[in-house]
Amino acid sequence: MRTAIFPAKYESLDAMREFVCQAAQDSHMNDSDSYKVQLAVDEACSNIVEHACEGECGEEIEITCIDAEDRLTVMIRDHGQPFDPDSAPVPDLDADLEERPIGGLGVFLIKRLMDEIRYEVLGEAGNVLTLVKYRVRGE
Repeated sequence: MRTAIFPAKYESLDAMREFVCQAAQDSHMNDSDSYKVQLAVDEACSNIVEHACEGECGEEIEITCIDAEDRLTVMIRDHGQPFDPDSAPVPDLDADLEERPIGGLGVFLIKRLMDEIRYEVLGEAGNVLTLVKYRVRGE
C-alpha cells in the first residue's frame, strides 16, 4: 500500500498520474490497464478540482493505491463538495457533436475504464472514491 497527498490543484494532476502509474507498474499491470487506471484517476481528480473544490479550494487530495493478488485498488479522498457519480446523467453518444454539451463524459469514462467503482460520503472524514482494476489472468 502506498499513499500520497497532493494539493487539489490542476497543477498537481501530472504528479497524481505519475504516482498512480508507478503503482500500476509495480503491481505488474499491463500497459493498457495501467493507462486506463491513470486516465480514470486523472478524470476523477480533475472533477474533484473543478466541481468539488470549484477550481482550486486550497484542499488536498489523498490517493492510496493497494496492490492485491488480482487487482489494483485506488482510493481517492477529498474534502470538497460531495458528488454521487451515480447521479451523473448518461451522455447521449448518438447525438451529433455540435449538439452535445461540453463536458459530461468524465463519470461515463471512469465507469468504462474501471471494473468497480464505489463512492462514499464520510462527513468530516471526506469523500472517498474507490476505483478497482482487475489484472488480466496470466500476467
